[in-house]
Amino acid sequence: MRILVDAMGGDNAPDAIVNGCIDAVKSETGFDVVLIGDNARITKILEARKFNSPRIQVIHAKEVITNEDIPTRAIKLKKNSSMVVGFNMLKQKEGDVLISAGNTGALLTGALLILGRLKGVDRPALGAIIPTKKGKALLIDAGLNSSCKPINFIQFGILGSIYFKELYGIERPTVGLVNMGTEAKKGTQVLKNAYELLSKSDLNFIGNVEGRDIPEGNVDIAVCDGYVGNVLLKFLEGAGSFFMAYLKGMFKKTIFSKLSLLFVMRDMKEFKKKLDVDADGGAPILGVNGLVIKSHGNSNAKTIKHVVLKANNLAKNSIMEKIQISLKNLEVGNV
Repeated sequence: MRILVDAMGGDNAPDAIVNGCIDAVKSETGFDVVLIGDNARITKILEARKFNSPRIQVIHAKEVITNEDIPTRAIKLKKNSSMVVGFNMLKQKEGDVLISAGNTGALLTGALLILGRLKGVDRPALGAIIPTKKGKALLIDAGLNSSCKPINFIQFGILGSIYFKELYGIERPTVGLVNMGTEAKKGTQVLKNAYELLSKSDLNFIGNVEGRDIPEGNVDIAVCDGYVGNVLLKFLEGAGSFFMAYLKGMFKKTIFSKLSLLFVMRDMKEFKKKLDVDADGGAPILGVNGLVIKSHGNSNAKTIKHVVLKANNLAKNSIMEKIQISLKNLEVGNV
């Protein structure tokens, strides 16, 4: 398995990216990593960690696509950027998966222009896994498409259902449309039309769901446009951080509260693990002709380590091939 990594993408690149890849390689076998970016800067970090293994290769790319770049212009003009080089390597089958924490718009544009969409898919979407009271849920779209047509919502539901099924073995995951109320007539006209399409589909559609239904675990696939999805995702991440900080402060108030922590330490660790956004970091761009995983822009080394391990598992389990086979059996574009 060969994992391509955009070493220059993200707020903490290349340090966090390189260190995360080193940690991933040290923790598991069965895959190699190709770091794409500034050779001198990457090599310096590898040397500082005293890491010298053929399992990590460096491919030099002299340009970087930043968050200030206009996505389409950057992909077309920065041919020697770490992101574009990575896309071309993936297209030429020189790697099994591409990871980037860089410019989200550029990543989508590159995926569309260089890899192309899967047949029958109008718009690709980000699928982010989030923790719930009952296990896990998939939020799709988590940030790629700020405005959508009704047909896009049903395609998100189909792509999300296939991905969730392959990830967790749930044959018919439930699908809900994120809305401001559970009634069928709630929301904008686009959402009303999307509701009607979803109701007539073969998906296990349970109707509209509100934001609170997602962490409660009342739905497996929460379908929404990228604007709503990104807001929900960032809010959940912030809420988790707030709760952990509040609990830590609460147990440090008095000697008695410190002593009581000893009795709940195990449960606290489990709670922290459940809310750990790094452990479920990395969202695949579903619907493009290649396995591309977006990590959030402020990813640290721990996040990147988990994203690399997740990417290896997805590629090893042939997730792309399974999605393509499933899509062939669905008339996605004609729903």
